[in-house]
Amino acid sequence: MLPLSDGLRARNFPIVNVSLIVANFAVWLFYELPHLSSAVFHSSFYPCAVNNSCHAPEPWGISWITAMFMHGSWDHILGNMIFLLVFGKNVEDAFGHVRYLAFYLAGGFVATVTQTAMTLVFGSAADARVPNLGASGAIAAVLGAYFVLYPSSTVRGLVVIIPVQLSAWFFLGFWFLYQLFEANFGLFGAQANGGGVAFFAHVGGFIFGAAVAWALTSVGRVAPQSVPAGLRAPV
Repeated sequence: MLPLSDGLRARNFPIVNVSLIVANFAVWLFYELPHLSSAVFHSSFYPCAVNNSCHAPEPWGISWITAMFMHGSWDHILGNMIFLLVFGKNVEDAFGHVRYLAFYLAGGFVATVTQTAMTLVFGSAADARVPNLGASGAIAAVLGAYFVLYPSSTVRGLVVIIPVQLSAWFFLGFWFLYQLFEANFGLFGAQANGGGVAFFAHVGGFIFGAAVAWALTSVGRVAPQSVPAGLRAPV
């Protein structure tokens, strides 16, 4: 299902979320597209750089950040940015601008660490040399936070061309279980159903986002808006 809207307007303009989307498209259009292969080579994250089993173009302490703004295709960036557009605005609304930016970057870091650890422990030397790139790990953290903050909201989207409405907890819960299934499936072969996708980054990011949102909500540091009765999903 491709999410298109949750119908829940943010109380404040999501300046950070919009800026992140603009930054991702700017990197794609002005840095990657002119020389895609070389851009991907130089600015992606390489797990092998962490244990010094290879020499990456950039130190891993820098490339984990640059890789978060890199994408491999139009489908890749459009899919990621749609998810960030739909779910990020209300997470920023609950967290506040500065805390949301810190949370987004931290989520991307945790996602990278999770994927790297699983690659180095269970993958081959060739797997560790595959460039990792994309905003999906950080976005997975946003989805995890949304799952905790707005479980009763209605996610509207399309399955192929069929309009569908689902509760956020069902849609995002199923999304997470799918990532978890594919991540574990991927341990038994590089050509799992979703071969080429960093599913453990998604799993790590989502768990981190849900845990942070739960902890901050519990101590009153995050205040999500209530979902109006007319926008609550029946499922």
